[in-house]
Amino acid sequence: MRAYALGLYEKAMPESASWREKLEAAGAAGYDYVEMSIDATEEKIARVDWSKAERLDLIRTMYESEVPIRSVCVSALTKYALGDPDEAICARGCEIIDKTIGLAEDLGIRLIMIPGYDIYYGTSTLDTKRRFLENVRRVAERAARAGVHVGFETMENEFMNTVEKGMKYVALVGNDYLQLYPDIGNMTNAAVLYRDDVCADLTLGRGHLLALHLKETRPGVFREVPYGEGHVDFEAAVRTAWGLGIRRYVTEFWHKGESDWRESLTSTRARFGALLDAVAAETQ
Repeated sequence: MRAYALGLYEKAMPESASWREKLEAAGAAGYDYVEMSIDATEEKIARVDWSKAERLDLIRTMYESEVPIRSVCVSALTKYALGDPDEAICARGCEIIDKTIGLAEDLGIRLIMIPGYDIYYGTSTLDTKRRFLENVRRVAERAARAGVHVGFETMENEFMNTVEKGMKYVALVGNDYLQLYPDIGNMTNAAVLYRDDVCADLTLGRGHLLALHLKETRPGVFREVPYGEGHVDFEAAVRTAWGLGIRRYVTEFWHKGESDWRESLTSTRARFGALLDAVAAETQ
């Protein structure tokens, strides 16, 4: 058994593919699990309202494909932010994350990633920060009852673009079920902006890091940068993460209509598998 688990972000595969096709493709490429996306589209948000029969069908598909879904990225909370001053928007966000925790319980998902935003489509204020803190405390309590961990993703805006900033809210909430799930690409952009050391920032999360998103970025560009065409030092990041006890990683990249997407899964898995294997071997 490997000393780590390497997951695949769902959006690296075509939107039109069925769950069986996605799980089988991930398994064929060598991935250990898939990270589900619950983004701001109503189609994806509807997943939190799946019936028992739909949930059972997906569980059966996971067992038959031998590739589970073990984490979920709830980027819907960008649109429906937990600190939004609009009561309806904030309430919708609270409902989505509450139902996501229930979905995670049923599907065997271990980890929920939520964006580190008090508000995205609006201005961050003292009120939005207080509202965000109040609601993430409730999220942590619900997650603790379910036995499912929730991790803040380091994002691209000033509110929580570093582990240091994320640790503030981890400390304020003080619940073991609310921790950090950093994105090394976003962190790298923040490190360039602040003229800081990204690995030093990652180290500030020692003891509170659940997993790591392996995403490529360039200064000012946070999405859809092909691996090798950005500035993220993945080797340094993985070595630091490994030393901090992180053993779960997810490759985050996007399918953009390529016909050879299965080959992209295989080559990306090989790239990061080789890096993780090398780092793991050094510690044996």
